[in-house]
Amino acid sequence: MLHKYLKLNKCFLRAQLYHSSNVYSKLICSNKSYSTNVDKQESSTDFELLYNITKQKFKSKKLPPNVNARGVFACNELDLSEVSVYGFDYDYTLACYKPCLHDLLYNLGREMLIKNYKYPSEIADLEYIPGFAVRGLHYDIEKGLLLKLDSFLQIQLDSVYRGRTKISDDEVLKLYKNRIIPIAYVEGQSKNYQPNIKSKMVQLADLFSVPEMCLLCNVAEYFEKKHIDYHPEILFHDIKSSVQSCHPLMHRIVMENIDHYIEKNALLPVYFEKLINAGKKLFLVTNSPFSFVDRGMTLLAGTNWRNYFDVIIVQARKPKFFTDESRPIRLYDEKTKTHVWDRVSNLEKGKIYYEGTVKQLQDLRGWRGHSVLYFGDHPYSDLADVTLEHGWRTGAIINELTHEINTLNKDSFKINANWLQMLTQLIEENQDNETEAAQIALKKWTAERDQLRNKTKMVFNMQFGSVFRTYHNPTYFSRRLFRFADVYTSDITNLLNFSTSHTFYPRRGVMPHEYTSYFM
Repeated sequence: MLHKYLKLNKCFLRAQLYHSSNVYSKLICSNKSYSTNVDKQESSTDFELLYNITKQKFKSKKLPPNVNARGVFACNELDLSEVSVYGFDYDYTLACYKPCLHDLLYNLGREMLIKNYKYPSEIADLEYIPGFAVRGLHYDIEKGLLLKLDSFLQIQLDSVYRGRTKISDDEVLKLYKNRIIPIAYVEGQSKNYQPNIKSKMVQLADLFSVPEMCLLCNVAEYFEKKHIDYHPEILFHDIKSSVQSCHPLMHRIVMENIDHYIEKNALLPVYFEKLINAGKKLFLVTNSPFSFVDRGMTLLAGTNWRNYFDVIIVQARKPKFFTDESRPIRLYDEKTKTHVWDRVSNLEKGKIYYEGTVKQLQDLRGWRGHSVLYFGDHPYSDLADVTLEHGWRTGAIINELTHEINTLNKDSFKINANWLQMLTQLIEENQDNETEAAQIALKKWTAERDQLRNKTKMVFNMQFGSVFRTYHNPTYFSRRLFRFADVYTSDITNLLNFSTSHTFYPRRGVMPHEYTSYFM
């Protein structure tokens, strides 16, 4: 095996090792009997040489170019010339919130937990920890664990937390009896990809859930440290109810100081005007109340923001908006702030509508199938049903992409990722060699690989790593994102860089049986 590898790299080494390793270059270029001796002996020196050959080849490779953090990335081919109707969610799609909103949600939920659920007043001292959790994690409501799954439902070991304490891999395997979790345990029997009563896990699928999970872990940690007996499922439901019940109060606080909580985006009205000038229809479907949306959109797009949209539907109760068939659309009366009881027989521009279903929206406006492109931030509530059940095209707005791509673009990450790939290949090509020297080398290489895996994980998030990857596999979150979104990007206005007739082409992925690439 070594004989073949060295023979193929002989010419390469003449150039690469001449200056950097005179000993190795002399050994390979002048000692003609070396290859034969390798097959016979395979000593530790042979494997050290092989490691250094791979290292020299690694150092000779150029780093890949940076990824555009404002790019639009295609999971499926999308021809914008076929799209005549653009739909938008509001929260984290048109309105992107500053980090202080997470502090607000956390603090309100914590106060509600003490006031309404009579939790110990000492938890008022537990502060929000930015960057503790990432989107896409799962919480096991039965075992009280926060963990990360890949697309094959495998647990990412060394990243499982009870409260804020990481538990050992041995304890994880003892609890689950396996590294792979059964799909029924994770998803139940949900038709619409939503957590249901049969599921033992819930997923942190949107950014509003990040402070909720931090509060959950902080309180669990408090109970663990104080040796207070608690039921993980009860704790989960109490905190979920506390955070959700404080949303109206959160809305009021944000509305009173809108500049403090929402990122201004001067390009948003420019993007709307571009679409309208191209003859496109626009609509808004959001779960938020009208007064909250009105305040935010006025900041983002001016007092006449409603003129951009042909249809506006608030408090839509997604995902039920996309799955129910019988809930009627109702007209919202802005003066009385109530809902009119009259039957809605057509959807007029400039008026505000409430609840309803996508079936009514399609029937009343005739907007169907691939001519509709809908943008949202939640892979399940916003995107899954419209693409699977109604054939709409979909776009995901993933704010974390900016951080992820900026991390990917660092030279240190590129170097570590490249060497990790090459070292993994070296291990793979020699793992069946059963000689003592080979096994010693493989053990050393594997230990180095483990360190590299942790390095490339922790640069994204110290506890859980990247939103999109475990160590190598796509995460559970990203696999479903790629399934339900035709394109995804960090900000809706990134599409200003493309014409309304642009076609997004997905990258040709490398399948396991095809050629290999050293770069991820």
